[in-house]
Amino acid sequence: MTALFLPCAAGTEELLADEVLRILGPQAGGEMLRGGITVDGDFATAMRLNLESRLAQRVLWPLAHGPYTSEHDLYALARTVRWVDWITPQQTLRIDTTAQRSPLQSLNFATLRVKDAVCDVLREATGERPSVAARHPDLPLSLHLSPTHATLYADTSGEALFKRGWRDARGGSIDVKGEAPLKETLAAAMLAAAGWQGRAEDGPLLDPCCGAGTIAIEAAQIACGIAPGLQRRFAFERMLPFRPLLGDWQRLKDAARARQHAPAVAIHAGDVAFRMTDFAQRNAERAGVAHAISFKTADALQRLPPADGGTLMLNPPYGERIAPKGSRGDQRGARGGREGFVSAVDAAEGGAGPGEFFNRLAAHWKRHYPGWTAWLLSPDMKLPQALRLKESRRVPLWNGPIECRLFRFDLVAGSARAAQADGEPAA
Repeated sequence: MTALFLPCAAGTEELLADEVLRILGPQAGGEMLRGGITVDGDFATAMRLNLESRLAQRVLWPLAHGPYTSEHDLYALARTVRWVDWITPQQTLRIDTTAQRSPLQSLNFATLRVKDAVCDVLREATGERPSVAARHPDLPLSLHLSPTHATLYADTSGEALFKRGWRDARGGSIDVKGEAPLKETLAAAMLAAAGWQGRAEDGPLLDPCCGAGTIAIEAAQIACGIAPGLQRRFAFERMLPFRPLLGDWQRLKDAARARQHAPAVAIHAGDVAFRMTDFAQRNAERAGVAHAISFKTADALQRLPPADGGTLMLNPPYGERIAPKGSRGDQRGARGGREGFVSAVDAAEGGAGPGEFFNRLAAHWKRHYPGWTAWLLSPDMKLPQALRLKESRRVPLWNGPIECRLFRFDLVAGSARAAQADGEPAA
């Protein structure tokens, strides 16, 4: 048994720990750290976590750990590993280095010294050395430097786990200026924070601003019992220690396919732009869940609820995609990546753009969605003011380098006068 390390987005450590207990059972041991968790396990554990985890970014297998003060120490540390057990000279490797307050002047030189150690050990043992591959190496290594200690891992995942394998060759991107799709791991974290697990008692789920469809697709895979790693390959499949276990790996995947089932709850999604809804539906087809999601092109300010109660889950965009049909709206802050973000409250004071959208959205929800629970992810800490709603919970989450909050709003009916004031026709 060894202590695997599963890095995750800041704020999701506890959610990941709960997920690992569901995957491995209550007997799983480990520790919750900042930025990830450790899990006691073996090679079979690493395979299962790669297949089943929706929240982890990678599954890292520790190879060496020790103090350092110079690149020479890193070279010596890397030489303690029996590299002939992990890679042949005919295979390729790559080393990615991260650091936190490291005293070293050059991380590139630190990476080079670890690569030298791997190649020197193999050359001494076999007379040959492996090559370095920038893309899809047979043995991806991860070197992490703290101020005093270095840890070298084998990255059993290879590509980051948010890459589920269903996006197209462009990564699921579309021609929307500045906009990037939500990562699957963040969508899964939003659903986990809301406690939505695709059960009948969780009720239906609706994303009225679905973009590329990531939230709805992740929800549909959960509701259908589809393991997130079934449609992709992993680096461990090419690593020497895992080769005797590839038969077990195939049986793990077969068992995961066998437990897929029809969804017990309805999932709805759509966008104001037809091209976005169409793109999301094609993504859902590639992900194998088109049958589990009802897509509809509709304005979020006009869309009526598909049921008497349920969960609204959205990462609201800005600019053209929230403008009413036939209007381009105010383009300030229209960059989906949230750089150059314009506060919804500040925009509302100008009487246009995102602020107006959120005012009208809240009025629409009060009138038509009482009994629903809304969860909105936003980097704007003033979002509740823009919506004129009191949040019942706010969960810190990070969208890449951007600090966000996942706000929960328990929706109740508002007065007709309040609705009229926010631009809604009176009942």
